[in-house]
Amino acid sequence: MQRNLMAILRGVQPAEVVAIGNGLVAAGITQIEVPLNSPNACDSIALLVQQLGGKASVGAGTVTSVAEVQAVCQAGGQFVVSPNCDVDVIAVTKDMGMASYPGVMTPTECFAALNAGADVLKLFPAFMLGVAGFKAINAVLPKGTQCYAVGGIDGIDFAGWLQAGIAGFGLASNLYQPGASAEQVVARAELLVQAWDNNL
Repeated sequence: MQRNLMAILRGVQPAEVVAIGNGLVAAGITQIEVPLNSPNACDSIALLVQQLGGKASVGAGTVTSVAEVQAVCQAGGQFVVSPNCDVDVIAVTKDMGMASYPGVMTPTECFAALNAGADVLKLFPAFMLGVAGFKAINAVLPKGTQCYAVGGIDGIDFAGWLQAGIAGFGLASNLYQPGASAEQVVARAELLVQAWDNNL
């Protein structure tokens, strides 16, 4: 089953990332983001790509420049997630064959991102927008636009967002915090996967 749940491993270390990645895949989460403000992030991305093969989609988060997009591509990343809507970052990401997930909050940003070639809109920080805010924006987006809610969203929140038409979720501190063991991350991942499955 394809679950639109993206694990955000902010602060993960290369020495631990493979064990955590394998655990996430086993639990049912197959989209893994390593934010670039993590230690040696591109090393972690390269390790995940090498070790997980076709079992997971691996990419980078907190990507804010064209140079960073190029570094992610060199590491083997498959997607680029940004906290903001930078049309140059989106365009280069697409030119290099990767999927683009820019951060947006307003209708203006949403349409700018889509016009630049974004694949999925990352609503961030989602807890500030709320389900009602998403419904209002979603009503004017082109049919078929996929949006992920990222920031302050936990399993208990899935039902309302899914009913409103959200496509998926980015899971950060409620899934992984620096220093957490692979076993701890897997236990949290299993709960989040169960919450997703219960609401489909």
